[in-house]
Amino acid sequence: MLDTSTKTYKNLIGGRWTDATSGETFSSINPADTSDVVGNFQASSQEDGEQAIQAAQKAFDSWRKTPPSKRASILYRAAGLLTERADQIARELTREEGKVLSASRKEVLRSASVLRYYAAEGQSLGGGTYLQDDAGAIVYTVREPLGVAVVITPWNFPISIPTRKIAPALITGNTVVFKPSSDTALTGLCLVEALVDAGLPDGALNFVTGSASHVGGVLTAHPLVRAISFTGSTGAGEAIHQAASLTTRTQLELGGKNPIIVLPDADLERAAEVTVKGGYELTGQACTGTSRVIIDRDVAEAFVDSLVAKASALTIGPGDQEGVQLTPLANKNQLERVLDYIEVGKEEGLNLVYGGERLHGGVYDKGYYVSPAVFTDVPASSRLAQEEIFGPVITVIPVDGFDEALRVANGVQYGLSASLMTRDIGAANRFVQEIEAGTVKVNRTTTGNLINAPFGGLKKSSSNSFRESGREGLEFFTQIKTVYYGS
Repeated sequence: MLDTSTKTYKNLIGGRWTDATSGETFSSINPADTSDVVGNFQASSQEDGEQAIQAAQKAFDSWRKTPPSKRASILYRAAGLLTERADQIARELTREEGKVLSASRKEVLRSASVLRYYAAEGQSLGGGTYLQDDAGAIVYTVREPLGVAVVITPWNFPISIPTRKIAPALITGNTVVFKPSSDTALTGLCLVEALVDAGLPDGALNFVTGSASHVGGVLTAHPLVRAISFTGSTGAGEAIHQAASLTTRTQLELGGKNPIIVLPDADLERAAEVTVKGGYELTGQACTGTSRVIIDRDVAEAFVDSLVAKASALTIGPGDQEGVQLTPLANKNQLERVLDYIEVGKEEGLNLVYGGERLHGGVYDKGYYVSPAVFTDVPASSRLAQEEIFGPVITVIPVDGFDEALRVANGVQYGLSASLMTRDIGAANRFVQEIEAGTVKVNRTTTGNLINAPFGGLKKSSSNSFRESGREGLEFFTQIKTVYYGS
C-alpha cells in the first residue's frame, strides 16, 4: 500500500510557494519499489499556469535590466549549491527516476557545469557592427531577451535537460515558467531551489507541476509566452508546435530511432561494447539511445554472439545498489510500452534471441524490471525497426554493403543521432556526409553530447529551428535588433 503521508511539495509562483487552485495533488512513485512514494505534488490547472505566466511577465522588465554580471553571479552560486548538494540530489534522482546512483551524481555535477558555462558564455553574447558608406552613421545590432519562456522537460534526465534550457534563458534576461515531468517533479524542484537559494528574484523562475492535459494548454498557447523549449515525444512536440502563437519561438527536441552501422572491418568486440552502452545504459530510456544495429551480413552472427554475451552479463536491480548496471523502467506506462513492443516483435515473427521478459522474484516484484532484449534478422520495414520504443530493446538488421546500410539508417522518420563503427576513414567521411542525423558519431556510442556543442536532430527528431546547448542555446532565447545611428 502507498504511503500517502509523504511530504507534499508546492508550486513556486511569483516567489511564493503555493498550492494548486484545484486543491488536488498527485504522487511521484519510486520505480524500483512502487510502494515508496517519493513525494506528493500539486495537480496544477490552467489557472495556475496563467498565474505563473503573469508572474513571469511582471518580473521580466526588472530581470532583463539586471546587469549580466549579476545574473551570472546567481548562476555561479547555484552551480556551487548543486555541487554541495550533489549526493543528496543524486539519491533523490535515483529514487524518483530509477537510474544508477553514479549516473545520477554525474548528472547533477554536469548540471552545475552547465550553469557555470552559461554564466560565462552568456556575458560575451552581443551584437556586431556593420560597414557602410555613410561616414556619419553607425550601424550595429543588439541582442535582447524575448520575454517569458516556458520550459517543459521529460523524466529521463530530470535535472540536466531543465538546466540546459533554464540557464541560457535566465542569463540572457528572460523569465521562465518551468513544468517538469510529473514522474520526476522532485528532481526538478531541486534545481529550482538551488537557483532561488542563490538569489534569483521573485518571478524570474516559476515552477508548476501537473499533467500536460490540465496545465500544458495554457503554457503552450498563451500570447504572453515568447519562447517554448520542450523535450519529449514527437507527437507531443507536434501538438505544441501547432498550439504555439505566431509570435512564440519554439525549440523542440523529440524522438529518435538511432542506428549504429557496423562495417566488416570494425572491431566487433568493441562494436558490441558500444552498442550495449548506447542501447542499455539508462535502461534504453535516452532519446539518443541505440535502438538499431545495421550490420554487414558477413559479420552479423559473430557480432550477435558478442552482443548477447554482454547483455546477459548485465546486473539488473535498483539503482542504489552497488554493481547494478540495468535499472527499472521509469514508470508503469514505460513498462507496458516496452512489453507491448516485445509482443509486437514476436507477432511479426522476429527472432528474439535474448531477454525481453518481465522479471519476477525478490526486488523485481517491487518494480518495473524487464530484461534487455535482442532481436536479430529484423527487416528494416518492421515496426520494431521503425518506431521509437524507448526501452532496452535492440534490433539487429543485416544488410549487404555500405550503400544498403546507409539507406536503412536513413529510412525512418527520425534523425537524431547515428554512429558508425569502422577503421575506414573514407567510409567515415562518407557517413558524415550522407547520414540524416543531427548528432553524428564515429566509433562512439550514439549517446552523449558536450555542454558547449550544439545538440539537436533532423527530420521528426526536432523542430529544426534552434539547437540546444552551446552558444546556439543562448541564441534561441534572444532576438536581434538592428540600429542605424546618424549624426
